[in-house]
Amino acid sequence: MRVGRKNVIMLAMSEKLDFNNYSEQELVHAYSSLLTEMRKRGIIRSKNVTGDLGEFIAVDYYCKTRGLPKLQFAPPSTKNIDAISVDGDRYSIKTLTTNTTGAFYGIPYAAKIEDVKQGFEHLIIVKLDDNFSPVLILEMDWSTFFKHKRWHSRINAYNIVLTKEVLDDSKIIFSKAE
Repeated sequence: MRVGRKNVIMLAMSEKLDFNNYSEQELVHAYSSLLTEMRKRGIIRSKNVTGDLGEFIAVDYYCKTRGLPKLQFAPPSTKNIDAISVDGDRYSIKTLTTNTTGAFYGIPYAAKIEDVKQGFEHLIIVKLDDNFSPVLILEMDWSTFFKHKRWHSRINAYNIVLTKEVLDDSKIIFSKAE
């Protein structure tokens, strides 16, 4: 069974995808075709598919939701930020499927907020479920990020763990009723 790009897109549009009759090689080809199409459409921009999906979801949601700043993607490889508002505010976007974000590099251990160059104005955290659908979108400012950052000694960088305190101090942009 040969799977062309059009077939993959048609499959993706169906409510439930059934890949039981696909060979391993056909599954790999379908995945490759889907990634190629998502790159072509600007949904993903790198090899970090989960991170790129979260960034796309955040930018798309902000642009389509009344009352939220309109965001656009930052140029590739822009340090510390993933999106910029039309007003010039810088946004870092972290995508997670657990309760811990990826690393925030460039902040020395035990640094005070006044001793660190501000990397962004806002942090958006997008939590995805097992189907890569958003279940939570949070936003916090730089000082809230700094208050809640946690040192991860193995990677020598900070991250954010979604705790009750973090949720209480953040602006909930979207929450899917579970």
